[in-house]
Amino acid sequence: MAIADLFTRTASAPAEGRSAGAAYRTYGARPVRAGEGLDELFAWVDEIAALTQPDRIHWVDGSRAENEALLREQVDEGKLIKLNPEWRPGSYLARSHPSDVARTEGRTFIASEREEDAGPTNNWANPAEMRATITPLFEGSMRGRTMYVVPFSMGAVGGPLSHIGVQITDSAYAVTSIGIMTRVGAEVLDQIAAGKPWVKTVHTVGAPLEPGEKDAAWPCNDEKYIVHYPETLEVWSYGSGYGGNAILAKKCFALRIASVIGRDEGWLAEHMLLIRVISPEGKKYHLAAAFPSACGKTNLAMLRPTIPGWRVETLGDDIAWLRPGDDGRLWAINPEAGFFGVAPGTGESTNVTAVETLWGNTIFTNVALRPDGDVWWEGLTDDVPAELTDWEGNPWTPDAGRPAAHPNSRFTVSAAQCPQIAADWDAPEGVPLDGILFGGRRATNVPLVVEATDWTHGVFLGSNISSERTAAAEGTVGELRRDPFAMLPFCGYNMADYFGHWLKVGQKLRFDRAPRVFQVNWFRKGADGRFLWPGFGDNSRVIDWIIRRIEGKVPAVDSPIGRLPQTSDLNLDGIEVPQEDLDALFEIDPALWLQETDLTEDFYRTFDGKVPPALYAELAALRYRLRLAQSA
Repeated sequence: MAIADLFTRTASAPAEGRSAGAAYRTYGARPVRAGEGLDELFAWVDEIAALTQPDRIHWVDGSRAENEALLREQVDEGKLIKLNPEWRPGSYLARSHPSDVARTEGRTFIASEREEDAGPTNNWANPAEMRATITPLFEGSMRGRTMYVVPFSMGAVGGPLSHIGVQITDSAYAVTSIGIMTRVGAEVLDQIAAGKPWVKTVHTVGAPLEPGEKDAAWPCNDEKYIVHYPETLEVWSYGSGYGGNAILAKKCFALRIASVIGRDEGWLAEHMLLIRVISPEGKKYHLAAAFPSACGKTNLAMLRPTIPGWRVETLGDDIAWLRPGDDGRLWAINPEAGFFGVAPGTGESTNVTAVETLWGNTIFTNVALRPDGDVWWEGLTDDVPAELTDWEGNPWTPDAGRPAAHPNSRFTVSAAQCPQIAADWDAPEGVPLDGILFGGRRATNVPLVVEATDWTHGVFLGSNISSERTAAAEGTVGELRRDPFAMLPFCGYNMADYFGHWLKVGQKLRFDRAPRVFQVNWFRKGADGRFLWPGFGDNSRVIDWIIRRIEGKVPAVDSPIGRLPQTSDLNLDGIEVPQEDLDALFEIDPALWLQETDLTEDFYRTFDGKVPPALYAELAALRYRLRLAQSA
């Protein structure tokens, strides 16, 4: 099945001069629908078209024929390479411009009316001044190109937890990617016609074409802006064709804008995976987990337990929307329809589920090309091919002295292809959460797993998620890269207010039905610098303990930082972890932790007094317990 097969078949457009009959249907035309909401949409599209001056306007219907045509067009234009169907059916390779390979966080702005609403962790811009800056950039920016209008839904169309938007873009690459990552099509227009609110997103590569000018394989502009307007629920992106800079439904909408909507409506938009864990007895549990980059997020989303009898089903790998239900529980959906994952490091030995997901129907970006027409990247296989074409299109051999694939190279693939995707992964109502996990990459201090004592303590743990920038020296706390809730680059408003919002959401939950909160750390090292925990599939042994805690089947040991396991309660059957390593995994050094509380206080001070008093109370209580332990 090709990518095109993921879409509903629509007949091709009639040849020029031929009248459309029963056998033909055009696509790309303005939809013939009525409704006050659509009048607003049509007026907005006309406004953007007048500003950007495209040669043509194409309304995307999400059909199979349309998608197939867009993919073929990109191949014909040299913007996509069709991969060998014997090895990778229905798949394509894109190579970006070397200057356009990642999120442009330094050019990402929150244009809120008040600077304090953006907070110190965001780049703030005055909205009026920013519009005055970028509007001239958009003038004529689509000249010589097609302007695509893409109606999309995050979550099942019409679902109780879903939200919809429309992206305008001049990138066919963005259109075909949005078709994988979201639900695109006429059903969304029906929602708009009925008056459902929608988010406006506008994107241009910023590379207008003169008449007869040959297009670049990857058009983009050296000047880049990604601007979010939280008050008007808009995103404007200029100059980049890459990833989340161009697929605005992803981080821009699903996190930055959605976090603002969630703040106003009483729910949470989170940078979290979502899984179902099934016990040997067949009981189902649902966990959401937040990890910064390079901390094992995708591996946990597609975990294959090493404990016999346990199973994990994937519900989502990157984003979760969490809403308090009338039953006092916290319900979660994955609002996306696909995976947009980092390729390097994803391999047969680290994440076989992900590799199996990518068997076909995938758009790869900036990976290497094999001579046989398949793709490769560092970590895909243990054996390195003798020759490749690298991500920039140059010959490559193992002694080239440079990576074959870009470190941020990506794959875009439908979630439905994941071999362990849950059958109901896209259920509109979502799933009730039993637990929430936070994790960073810490060589010191943070134990393998710790349970929060209550919701407020859990928010405190989430607010302090961090990773060491470099390997920490023995007996010291390394320089910490803070990433609270793994949301630092993605929160659309002041992060201190975001901490407070988490506390408010917790108040809506029944104390006996709220998900339990845990912090995990797969990366603690011994004094000799080696990892103390095997990780990967063996992380299921930590999940096993977490579930038994949720069920009340095992006790916990109170410590100054939270509740720890008795090491004897961890299921270690089939693996060898020496007792001294287990002890080191859960060692709490009060002196080092007191140093960490000082770092936490310094971090809280950056928010100019807006951190909720409840979190300062948690910090004071932690210090008190640590001093007691120190003096014992």
